[in-house]
Order: sequence, then structure tokens, then C-alpha cells
Amino acid sequence: MTRWPGRRPWAVGLAVALALIPGCGGSDPQTALVRVAAASDLQPVLDLLEVDGVELQVTYGSSGTFLQQLVNGAPYDLYLSADATYPRELVDRGLADAVDVFPYAEGRLVLWVPDGSPLDPADGLGLLADSRVRNVAIANPEHAPYGRAAVAAMRAAGVESDARPKLVLGENVAQAADFVASGGADVGLVAKSAVLSEALSDVGRWADLPSTGDLDQAGVVLRRARDRDAARSVRDALTGAPGRDLLQRFGFDLPER
Repeated sequence: MTRWPGRRPWAVGLAVALALIPGCGGSDPQTALVRVAAASDLQPVLDLLEVDGVELQVTYGSSGTFLQQLVNGAPYDLYLSADATYPRELVDRGLADAVDVFPYAEGRLVLWVPDGSPLDPADGLGLLADSRVRNVAIANPEHAPYGRAAVAAMRAAGVESDARPKLVLGENVAQAADFVASGGADVGLVAKSAVLSEALSDVGRWADLPSTGDLDQAGVVLRRARDRDAARSVRDALTGAPGRDLLQRFGFDLPER
């Protein structure tokens, strides 16, 4: 599989694949290009996923932002969402077929503190009320599933009112992770796949948070896809043995087959 170069892992904002310049290397004429709009928690997985005969052009960002872009005609072939309801909404709008919707994972939320922090993430969400915590990074709950899951987790733990004034919102969960890694936040509620990624696995300390059931993830092949068979090949790789192994490696739970 050929892969387009992208920005560094877990970059702030959308990580957009670079455009291919004619005459500079070129692609195998037998290779199909698949344009993917992917939830940012998937970057460690898709960076390693191999799909025979397919070149991936992946844009990472917030699932809710992608949903609106797709409704407005954004030119993607495959949508991988951190919210399983979004692909079904595209079906309802006539932009995809129900048969092309597929579950692929359940995301996991972790509590993460940067290097040198005196805080212990094993203490759980109660530490958000600690006076030493000034900034808590989460994804924006208005359009990011991980942000909504973070708010739900804080509410369930009874610390939402303590944490609200301290929240620092990332455009997506990757940016929230960047806030913690750079020292811009004292604590983050971020994707487990971020803290297990090659870029961040040696940064800070983290602890799992209980699942709230808010991060069922699904994808869909778009009707407007230029090569629907190639897009389905990416789906098959992600939901098959290679993809499932990578998803588990980076902390995702798997749906029943």
C-alpha cells in the first residue's frame, strides 16, 4: 500500500495529507486512491494499516466537524467516525447506503497527566477538584464524541461542576492530548490510543476511566466515492484481522463479529 505523507502524529487541528505533485515520484497506476475522513483517535492505527492496491489520503479531525463537511459535499470516499450515529445520519440524508455502514471499535477514555506532575491519575476523576489542577483538557463536546464522553464521565463521577471552570477545549481529542503533552494543561481526558501512540507512549502517566458506552465507533463508504470497491477494501482491512490487531494494540475495544 502506498501512503501519502502527513503532519506529525496528534498534530493540533486537522492533519491534512499533502497533495501529490505530478512528476515527483508519482503513484503506481494500478493503485487506487481512497480519501478518508477519520476521527483523530485513529491516527496510530491508520498510520500502520496496510491495504493492498490502495493509497490512503487521510484527513484527521473531529467526527462532528466531518459530518457537517460531508453534508456540505466534502470530497471523501470513506468516513470513520468516533460516533456510530453519524454514519447512519448520512444514510438518512441519502449520502450513503445502509449496507455500507460498519462498526469497527469502541474508543476508550483515559485520565492523563504530563511528565513531572505531582498528580496521580490512579486517583481517578476526583483529582479534577484538586486545587493544584488549573486546566483540564478535553475535546470540544459540541462536535467531538470524546468531548461528550469526557463530560459524561465527569458528571457520573460528580466532579463536573468542579471541572467546568478549568476546561480547556481542543478542536478534537488529538489537540486535547497536545495540550497535556506540551504542558498547557495539568490533566487531560483523552483517547487511550493517543497515550499508546509512538509519539506519546513515553510521555506522562495515565489511568483508564470506566466506559460510559458513549464511544461506539463506525464507518461508512460514501455514495460519492470515486472507487467504492477500493473504499470497501479499506473497510475490510480495518475490520479484518490486521485492523483488529492494530485497534487492540492501541487500546480500542472491539465489537462482536
